[in-house]
Amino acid sequence: MSEELLINATTPEVRVAIIEQGVVQEIFIERSTRRGLVGNIYNGKVCRVLPGMQASFVDIGLDRAAFLHISDINPSNVGASNDQIQGLVKDDDVVIVQVVKDPLGTKGARLTTNISISSRYLVFMPGMHGSSGVSQKIESEQERLRLRNVLTNFVVSTGSRGGFIARTAAEAVNEELLRGDMNFLIRLWANILDSSQNQDIKLLHEDLPLPLRALRDLVGPETERIRIDSSLHFDKARSFIDTFIPELAPRLEHYVGERPLFDLYHVEDEIAKALQRKVQLKSGGYLIVDQTEAMTTIDVNTGAFVGHRNLEETTFKTNLEAAQAICRQLRLRNLGGIIIIDFIDMVDLEHKNQVIKVLEKCLSLDHAQTQVSKVSAMGLVEMTRKRTRESLEHVLCEPCSCCLGRGFVKTPETTCYEIFREIQQEASQFDVESLLVLASPEVIERLVDEESSHLAELEEAIGKPIRLQAEALYTQEQFDVVLI
Repeated sequence: MSEELLINATTPEVRVAIIEQGVVQEIFIERSTRRGLVGNIYNGKVCRVLPGMQASFVDIGLDRAAFLHISDINPSNVGASNDQIQGLVKDDDVVIVQVVKDPLGTKGARLTTNISISSRYLVFMPGMHGSSGVSQKIESEQERLRLRNVLTNFVVSTGSRGGFIARTAAEAVNEELLRGDMNFLIRLWANILDSSQNQDIKLLHEDLPLPLRALRDLVGPETERIRIDSSLHFDKARSFIDTFIPELAPRLEHYVGERPLFDLYHVEDEIAKALQRKVQLKSGGYLIVDQTEAMTTIDVNTGAFVGHRNLEETTFKTNLEAAQAICRQLRLRNLGGIIIIDFIDMVDLEHKNQVIKVLEKCLSLDHAQTQVSKVSAMGLVEMTRKRTRESLEHVLCEPCSCCLGRGFVKTPETTCYEIFREIQQEASQFDVESLLVLASPEVIERLVDEESSHLAELEEAIGKPIRLQAEALYTQEQFDVVLI
């Protein structure tokens, strides 16, 4: 499978796109005003312990206190041993913590004391105490044994208190490079510990910016080209690659074409489509994707696809195509948390199993961790996808100022009847000469047209004249009744 990594950089924003077989699969966006925090390590001060939730809030210098659950606390890292949160941390304790989830919506960042520091080939975990592991994506038992021996021998020979995990990129990498990575990570951790000694709330270690992080984490053996359209970021990437990942140098390319890089690969079009609810399938079917606070729901529909043989076959083919499209949409939109997929009902058990197999196979290419359940009796599939950063929609959009994120507004008819009730209430309570109604042009238009007879009846009933005034800045739901 051919893959390309595109990096589009301007001063305020950097965007990274993964292209597989010529199709956009993932998009990462980082803005200078709102950089991601995942991977950053802080000296944090416990500001509130909540025994009822077995958690605590920790001040790490952000606008909102971050959240630290007892399951994310390594007792050896906080110098205590207890199965209750109040026995592990207390108010005003200073602890070294790492961000594992960015602030999402109204929630603060999620923290852990199980620190992990990544390099190109390895992950160093100071709290593992001499143990070592190998990425599950490395399938060769011989290679897994070789890597585990290299890591274990290094830990034993150096007396390291931490442990290492070999990443997928470590496969077939020689021992000298791996040892160089391990020495680098140990020195980096020692510097972090030195910086933490003064007990102040501060940032101890900041993860790499998005372009360099993409080179470290997203480039694999199947990546054929890395194209960067900014000379400044290209120079930084070349320096980073020459120092840490020299084998990637032949794949790095500075794009200087007249046509914008993301336009060339139709990334801009895909971003626009990813912000829409409806996803069209090639067969004529379609998906409806709804993202809510609690979960994301995806509804599969046959649409214009009527098939050729029978209903079961039509349903099966639509669901197979939808399963592949859903996996791509999850990555493209960066949808995480609980995801409910409403496949079209299938009778044949074998068809249900095949749809799940296709879904799981496509999800195996996802960088995020996923877990899928079987098809329920109602044709629903429950799955989870690990969420560490905001979805594409939340990064690029904000709730509508008219509907406040509901996705709908009251009709002009509804607003007219609310105005009638308000007029009746005001006229019965206060002695006025006349009333002035301020509302949106759509509402005023309905009052002087379809509702004119009702308005005349109301004027006669209250014995007061009612004047109307359109306000262009009012939303369809807004109105004011002014007493004159």
